[in-house]
Amino acid sequence: MAMDVTLRQLRAYVAVLDTASFSEAAKIMHLSQAALSGLIKELETRVGVRLLDRSTRSVSRSAVGEAFEPMARRVLASLDEALESLTNLKELRRGLVRVAAPEPLSCTLLPELIAGYNESHPGVEVRFDDVPIQDVLAGLHNSNTDIGFGPAGVVTDEAVEIHTICADPLWVALRSDDALARGNSASWKDLRERSLLNYMPNIAVNVLSHVPPRHHPRKLLPVNRVNTALSMLRVRQGAVICPAMAAPLVQGFGLKFLPLKQPTVKWRIAAFARRRTSLSPAVESFLNFTLKFVPGRMAQ
Repeated sequence: MAMDVTLRQLRAYVAVLDTASFSEAAKIMHLSQAALSGLIKELETRVGVRLLDRSTRSVSRSAVGEAFEPMARRVLASLDEALESLTNLKELRRGLVRVAAPEPLSCTLLPELIAGYNESHPGVEVRFDDVPIQDVLAGLHNSNTDIGFGPAGVVTDEAVEIHTICADPLWVALRSDDALARGNSASWKDLRERSLLNYMPNIAVNVLSHVPPRHHPRKLLPVNRVNTALSMLRVRQGAVICPAMAAPLVQGFGLKFLPLKQPTVKWRIAAFARRRTSLSPAVESFLNFTLKFVPGRMAQ
C-alpha cells in the first residue's frame, strides 16, 4: 500500500508538522483546508495508520507519525536535491565534457577553445586528453570521450557524427638556414627533394591526394608527434607540414613557417560526437560553442 503514497501527500504531511496547523499548511500549499485535509486522510489510508493526533485546538504527531516524520523528510529532501541537480545540469551550472584531440590541435586550437568555453561556462568541467587520433576514435566508441577532434577524413564510421569546423591551409616549417626560408612562400615542387618529417595520419589520402604526383616528396620520415618532427627539424635539414594555426608552435622552435602553395591544400578539421546517444546539456553546449568559436577564430 505504501507504494501508492504520493509526494503531494508527503508534502502536505510535512507542511502540517511545520506549522502545527491545517489552515496554515493549506496556505503554504495554496490549497483549501478541505483539500489539504483530504491529502492527509489519503496518506493515512495508504499507510493504514494514524499519523497525526487532532484536537479542536491543535494538531501533533502520533507515536507512529513521530517515527515516520524523518523518513518522509528524507524522501522529500532527496527529491529536492535530485531536481536541483537536474536543474544545474540543464542550466549548465554543473556538468562534465570529456574532450580528446591529437597534435597539433592539442597544443594550438584546443587550449584556446577550452579556455573560451570555461570563461562563459565556469560551472562545467572540461577534461581534456591529448592523445593520438586512434585513441580519440577509440574513446568515442567506448564512450570515454564525448567530443573528439581531428582531421575530417579519418572518420568513416556511421556511428560517429562529423562536424567540419574549419579548413586551415597547410604551411611548411623550415630551418632558417634552408634556402627556401628566404622566400615568402614555398611550393610542393620545392619540397620534392627534401625529407618530409611527417606526423600526419593517412597523409597520402588527406594531403598528397590533392598534390600532383610529380611533386610528391621523395622521402617521408614518419614520427608520432608534431613536437618530435619540429625538434628533429631543428637539428637536421628537411621540412614539416603543419596547418597555419600552428604558427606559434613552429616559431617557438625557432623555425621559419611559410605558406605552402602550388597547390594550396587545406587541412579540414572536424569535431566528432557519438551519433547513437543523446548529448548531455554540457556536451551539447560545448559542441555548439565550438561550431561558433572556431570559424570566428579562423576568420581573424
